[in-house]
Amino acid sequence: MRLKAVLLFLSFSLLFSGPLSADNETLATIESRPGVRQKFILIQPPNPTASVILFAGGHGALDLAESAVGGVAIGWGENNFLVRTRRLFADHGFTVAVVDAPSDKKKMNAVWRMGAEHAQDVLAVIQQIKKAADVPVWVVGTSMGTFSAANAAVRLEPAVSGLVLTSTVTRSRRRWKIHRSHPKAVIDMALETIRVPTLIAAHESDGCRITPASDAGLLKAKLKNAGPVKVVLFKGGDPPRSDPCQALSEHGFWGIEKKVVDAVAEFIEHN
Repeated sequence: MRLKAVLLFLSFSLLFSGPLSADNETLATIESRPGVRQKFILIQPPNPTASVILFAGGHGALDLAESAVGGVAIGWGENNFLVRTRRLFADHGFTVAVVDAPSDKKKMNAVWRMGAEHAQDVLAVIQQIKKAADVPVWVVGTSMGTFSAANAAVRLEPAVSGLVLTSTVTRSRRRWKIHRSHPKAVIDMALETIRVPTLIAAHESDGCRITPASDAGLLKAKLKNAGPVKVVLFKGGDPPRSDPCQALSEHGFWGIEKKVVDAVAEFIEHN
């Protein structure tokens, strides 16, 4: 097991090493609501052309802290698709913010992610990063993080300039509180109110039951007032190292991360 862990670490290092180092990352903490602290990883390249706010999947509680060796320590979710590719986004000249759960939430479920208080926290992050660079802000979510990204696009226009949904949750689990009201999960949100450019990205072989690529057309149809809306389906990658709903599989674009980030960046740059 120790050898496998070392090999996995080396593969991450080789795949995601680039012009930006850990020294370029800082831990930002702001008061987003009275008495509530919102933490996020911040990467600020010179002369950014846009900003991206990245929402991890799962419960979204990254447990961010200052690292003893500099940079940011991530207590949970380091393998998440958007967390592990954050520097690839920065390499495209984007300011990057990777948001943690707020201080009053140990975990973020779908109900919370669709709520007004979560949107208020995200707005505070937008306002903070715009102080350094007043450029368009895009919200990008993966898996459960697509609830957060869609919620921001629904509630925060015109502060949000664009939306990217990757491995979108389109089927609620029966045990979830939202199953009756949102059986189609993100599709049942008020997506028809979104008017900003939107990219939908999925892996054709995503084996997670709640994020099938086959639902991309239904998702696009619900975004009838957004524009433009583009669906990109990816293929290939490396053999999975996790179960189908975890990040080291087709669900998390394992092995084709750069290809996916490049496609997202191209869409942002042209819209």
